[in-house]
Amino acid sequence: MIKTLVVDDDFRVAGIHAARVAKVDGFECVGQVYSAAAAREAIARLHPDLLLLDVHLPDEDGLSLLRSLQAAGTQVDCIIITAAQDLATVKSAMSSGAVYYLVKPFSSDRLRTQLEAYQRWRQELESASTANQATVDSLYNARSAGIRAAAPAPRLQPTMQKALDAVRAAAGPVSAAEISERLGISRPTAQRYLSALERKGLLILDLTYGGTGRPLNTYTVSQP
Repeated sequence: MIKTLVVDDDFRVAGIHAARVAKVDGFECVGQVYSAAAAREAIARLHPDLLLLDVHLPDEDGLSLLRSLQAAGTQVDCIIITAAQDLATVKSAMSSGAVYYLVKPFSSDRLRTQLEAYQRWRQELESASTANQATVDSLYNARSAGIRAAAPAPRLQPTMQKALDAVRAAAGPVSAAEISERLGISRPTAQRYLSALERKGLLILDLTYGGTGRPLNTYTVSQP
């Protein structure tokens, strides 16, 4: 099993990634932590094979953490998972030793494909007996085998886009009733749009409990 540690400042996002990792054959999520300091402690204690590492952490830049691990000779691979889309960050991740870079938000299938490519890369690396050019080429290609350039994201239906924008504009978690009031649509319609956005990975569903003890579905954007 490939032991994987999820490092993300948002515990809800970390939980989503951890659940997705656990569904991929050959992978085990050994923990989820929310800061660089906690990551260092968990790495020393759990000895993971792979980090799913966010760039934006509360106490230290994720790439700085990765560079310090490399400098210390820590044997752990890393896939960067971040909303950062500037080329400077991508270049820094590559030069810091990240085996791949995933831009949030991404689907469960996209993460699965990359994890499976990483798994094949590890298997090839462990089974290789020589480092001739053919072997080297194969190893470099294996890290992203099966990955294709993503097609442009389909445009959302206008009211669904408005629902997403309303959640983004909110100061905190919002319910279908609040979206219904803000957009002037029925509550069932608002709930339908929010559920669809959650299935697309654009929103995170959480349950809160009011005074009656009944759970209330609330939503936040999947990435800040």
